[in-house]
Order: sequence, then structure tokens, then C-alpha cells
Amino acid sequence: MPSRVQETIDAQGKVLIGYLPIGFPTLQDSIAAAIAMVENGVDILELGVPYSDPVMDGLVIQNATQVALANGFKLADAFVAVRAVTQAVDAPVLLMTYFNPVFQYGVDRFAADLAAAGGAGLITPDLIPDEAQEWLEAAEKHDLDRVFLAAPSSTAERLSSAITHSRGFVYAVSTMGITGARSDVDKAARGLVERLQEQGAEYVGVGVGISTGMQVREVLQYAQGAIVGSAIVKALTDGGVPAVAECVRGLAAGKP
Repeated sequence: MPSRVQETIDAQGKVLIGYLPIGFPTLQDSIAAAIAMVENGVDILELGVPYSDPVMDGLVIQNATQVALANGFKLADAFVAVRAVTQAVDAPVLLMTYFNPVFQYGVDRFAADLAAAGGAGLITPDLIPDEAQEWLEAAEKHDLDRVFLAAPSSTAERLSSAITHSRGFVYAVSTMGITGARSDVDKAARGLVERLQEQGAEYVGVGVGISTGMQVREVLQYAQGAIVGSAIVKALTDGGVPAVAECVRGLAAGKP
């Protein structure tokens, strides 16, 4: 039986997935921005859990998470945000988090609290399936999606493992939109998605660096989801919730 994330992709055909860190610049601001994202065209929400050592995030997101932490973000705020958003809008909400906070909180307890808040699952950028047995068991127990990452450098075996153990979609990490290298980077993203699909992946979202409606349209020619983060965070930084709504409308215009 498909998950809520997969049902959303099946219903829409192609989806826009939007990322925002919880607690930036405040908890209530992030909740309002997340709701505005859905109201203006985001199909699936990816809410980030601020972490003190965000080694895989770009500068815009790093700065935002540091603001959230400085303003007093606590892990329990993640469940508050998920509950508030899911009560306000009908879109699946995934948390994106480094795994150490989950481990420290208690994996089964975290899964139970996320499910109770209405969350759909987790994206875990620093956790590979080979080391995820405790999380996989908790996710199965609490009916949560588990989204693992794949990169152009991933071996065939690693891609197969990500496909087998992911539920919701496989997160294909690309590097879209770099000045002077646009065609080469897009070719790499397409190649990664093709490799995943050849190994049986039905649901693939492409993320990292997508910032315009045109890039959303290009990605959705070959993937099921386009994932946008930094552009939305920058909009919130520069112009608050109204700027987020305007940014998302422009991104959503790229959906077929």
C-alpha cells in the first residue's frame, strides 16, 4: 500500500517538494512560512531539524539553522511544528534531520512522537541503509516513510540499497544551476535518475541547487519530484512569509 507521500506523487504526477528549517527565524514564523508554501504550490513539505554541525548544508541554510538554534530551538519544537502544519494544510510533512538528534532522543520514541504529530517520515542525509536497522524497524512499526540519499558517485550496490530501503521516494542529490556548468550538471542529474530508474526506483526526487521555475520544469521532465530549499530560505530571510509565498508561486509555475 502506498504511503501518503507516494499517494501525493501518484495523484499529482509530478510534485514540488519545499524545504524550510524549523524555528527560523522563530518557531511561529517557520510554521506560518510552511503553511504558506503549501497554500502557494508546494505538494510535499520537508522541514529541517536545526543541528549544530550541519556539514551537508549550504551557507544559506547553515545561517538559518544557526539563527534558529540561537533563538532557542529545541527538538520538541519539531513535533510542535509538524502538528501545527498538518492541522492547517493537507500535505505530507517529512522531517529532514541528521541522525544524531534522533539517536539521542531515542529512535523508537522519536518515530512514535513524529507519527503522533501527523508526520509522514524522515529524510536522513547522513544515515545509510546499512547502518539504519533501528530506524527501519521503528519506521515500519509507526508507518513512517524513510528517505535515503543517492549521489552521482554512488555505486550500483549503494543505489540498489537506497531503493530497497527507501519508502516515499529516493532523494537524488544533484548540483543544479551552477554558473557556467549548467548543461554538464543537468546531464549528471539525469544520469543519476536514469540509473535509479533502471534499478527499479518508481519515485525519485532531485534536490540541491534548484532555484527557479524553469529548473523545476527541467527536473520534472525526468524525475517525479523537484526539491527546493535554499531559494525558499533566502526568500524568508529577505522578505518574510510574503516573499516565501511569491517564491513558491514562481517555482510551482514550473510544474507540468
